[in-house]
Amino acid sequence: MDLWLMSLLALFPILVIFFLIVFLRWSAKAAMPIALVLTALIALIVWGAEFTQVSAAIIHGVVLALEILFIVFGALLLLNTLKESGALQTIRSSFTSISPDRRIQAIIIAWLFGCFIEGAAGFGTPAVVAAPLLVAIGFPAMAAVMIALVIQSTPVSFGAVGTPILVGVGSGLEGQESVMAALGSMPFDEFIYSVGVQVALTHGLAGILVPLLMVGLLTRFFGKSRSFSEGFKVWKFAIFAGFAFVIPFYMVALLLGPEFPALLGGLIGLLIVVPAARAGWFQPEKSDMFDFEARSKWEPEWIGNLQDDVAKEVTGEKMGLLRAWSPYIIVAALLIVTRAIDGINEFLQQPALTFEWANIFGSNVTTDIAPLFVPGMFFVITSIITYYIHSMHKQPGTYKNAWSVSFKTWLGAAVPLLFAVPMAQVFVNSGSEMYESMPILLAEAATNVAGEFWPLFAPIFGALGAFFGGSNTVSNVMFSLFQFGAAQNIGLDLNGSRIIVSLQAVGGAAGNMIAVHNVVAASATVGLLGKEGLIIRKTLIPMVYYVTVVALLGMGFVIGGVNFWFFTAILFAIVYIFILSKNKGRNTPIDTGRKPSA
Repeated sequence: MDLWLMSLLALFPILVIFFLIVFLRWSAKAAMPIALVLTALIALIVWGAEFTQVSAAIIHGVVLALEILFIVFGALLLLNTLKESGALQTIRSSFTSISPDRRIQAIIIAWLFGCFIEGAAGFGTPAVVAAPLLVAIGFPAMAAVMIALVIQSTPVSFGAVGTPILVGVGSGLEGQESVMAALGSMPFDEFIYSVGVQVALTHGLAGILVPLLMVGLLTRFFGKSRSFSEGFKVWKFAIFAGFAFVIPFYMVALLLGPEFPALLGGLIGLLIVVPAARAGWFQPEKSDMFDFEARSKWEPEWIGNLQDDVAKEVTGEKMGLLRAWSPYIIVAALLIVTRAIDGINEFLQQPALTFEWANIFGSNVTTDIAPLFVPGMFFVITSIITYYIHSMHKQPGTYKNAWSVSFKTWLGAAVPLLFAVPMAQVFVNSGSEMYESMPILLAEAATNVAGEFWPLFAPIFGALGAFFGGSNTVSNVMFSLFQFGAAQNIGLDLNGSRIIVSLQAVGGAAGNMIAVHNVVAASATVGLLGKEGLIIRKTLIPMVYYVTVVALLGMGFVIGGVNFWFFTAILFAIVYIFILSKNKGRNTPIDTGRKPSA
């Protein structure tokens, strides 16, 4: 069959998802079952994939969905435990004492604390931690989810102590004949290290403006004046916070490798920015402070179930700041220890503690899950510890209520995720004796068109892989070898191939902002389901910025030196922000999710 017709058919499930969720505004719960059936039929009928292969991919997807759901439940349980114990009252006050400005709070919680959690746990954990925390201190649920997803970009390639690079790129390239031949005498680990450094540099250059863009989106969609420019008024603080993260982020990648850039970058950024904010550095004048309008003026679609829960009076006692924050400190420490210390890491993932189904139904698909290693387990453990350190035994029924509320909210995320993740796995595992898998065939068609301009397209396919696969790691496993081969095919040397592979990893990180099951998972933690299309419409804005800037930078890196493509990337970023700053009011081409008045 013609390559272009096959490419169109491979794109069809993607187009259907966008049409149903983004344009028709269907909920993911309604759209994803249709998308799964459609993707499976195309794989079976057009691609000629074996029924056992498709069935195995669905089972693998269900296992991955259960892992994500475990993380979501753990994050919900910890938050509701803090609510019932009274710790949320103290946490709210602590952020207000740093700054009452919602833009500053968003930068500190989502950008810096979120980047730190991404470095420790990865796999969407920052969004399911930051979103409910933002709701707890007074953000609309939809605003909280949007902000939490925007930061699922710059730190993501180094999430879960470097997994997207070490496992994603590493397993995608290691042992491949073409790669080993191109490396020559260079050790493979040295090549992976160099890819990590390039990824950090590219992310750093693109990520400096992410906090600024994030607060612009916050005020544009949720501020009284509906203006980007209102968010951009804190540009000094936003760019300061951007540099406070990306400089240590890059230096750690350069000096220590890919395990800790996001984790240490977030921690160092917090240690720099929080004291600076307390000292009043780069803070707006009191007359320019930003807050949301009264709850009565919020749009109905902004409000999730958690909004109502945290608004209720809690029965817990007032407590000190360290005691209130101790559960988050504990969970971060557990995540770091279990991922950074090899002995503990290996023990928790040993075969005796791991569920594995190898070569499901005789296919090449293998699924496994190590329940004691999943981040959700450490949220649950921390919740139990919190029961004692917050003396919840003195408040009968409160801890039981935390479990009950968490479980009810969690159930809402189960259906869409149990269809979205299997659909992604069918897409990825659709290859047969006749054709490569759908994403690989799509990429091959694109290289035929792009030629020497492939660096402009490489991050787009990274983002596409993350959109379907649901993570930067999956995208890198799927596309790294293809990207390396594409670089070789257009005549690039080993350095050029390294750059192309790094563009894949960076694009894969950007795609997390619109990945359907990331959106569903984050929404579930705040009780906001069925509004995925509205959220994706908003996060498409920063995703377009990120992928475009990275593509232009990538072209510049391939050519070498400070050149036309570098200046074009900088100019695009400036013009993009400028155009957004002029976008104000309701009668604009950017959809706010509001229904027109009668």
